[in-house]
Amino acid sequence: MKVKLLVVLFFVVLHSGYSQSEKLISGKITSENFTLQSVDVINKSTEKSTTTNAQGLFSINSKLGDTLIFYKKDYFLKEIKLTTSNFSSSLISVQLNKRAEELDEVIIKKAVAIDWKLDTNYEKIKRDELAADKAERRLKNTRIDDLTIDKGLDIARIGKTLFNLLVKESPTEKVVEVNFKEVALNICEEKFFTQTLKLKPSEIELFLQFCDADTRSQSVLKEVNVLSMMDFLATKNIEFKKL
Repeated sequence: MKVKLLVVLFFVVLHSGYSQSEKLISGKITSENFTLQSVDVINKSTEKSTTTNAQGLFSINSKLGDTLIFYKKDYFLKEIKLTTSNFSSSLISVQLNKRAEELDEVIIKKAVAIDWKLDTNYEKIKRDELAADKAERRLKNTRIDDLTIDKGLDIARIGKTLFNLLVKESPTEKVVEVNFKEVALNICEEKFFTQTLKLKPSEIELFLQFCDADTRSQSVLKEVNVLSMMDFLATKNIEFKKL
């Protein structure tokens, strides 16, 4: 009986001494089969901390019963209370779960209804776009390589609107002089001059002055048509290259 009591006391003392002594415990932190770097590992009992390296590994002094906290931004916080199995393992494995992305705010705006019957400006714009589209398909210019223009209909409308503003008569019916260069730059994109006409950016202004000197430029201004403008510029470009 005395022998049994001594054995029990031995294990109690051994367990007590083991639980009170600190030991360096190591582990690896992963998430979805990927190792996590810069994870904060905090011993809640001793308030000591460390971080994981590039391989997701960490080492920290702990004792039996201590609680380890694992924290990383955008991941759920995790706590583990150390048991004897953790100390018997050479490397403990910790899995963190990533938080779902949260939207701070979602704004839903109601679209403004269009009165198709009363909105005459909208109807006029749509009629102009349809007419320009029909003319473009009918009058495709073969002397210019693939005149593909993003939002070509909008450019035509903008050019036409600009022209109408420039030539609008004053109350005294005085005609306003139209600047050919400004109209050409508003109708045609820069890539038309640099890619299609093969002009250097520094040559564009000189080239437009050369075109403006031709009396036919005034006829092109009156039409305010994308294809007519490009056709004229392409023709003048051949002459300009010969200078």
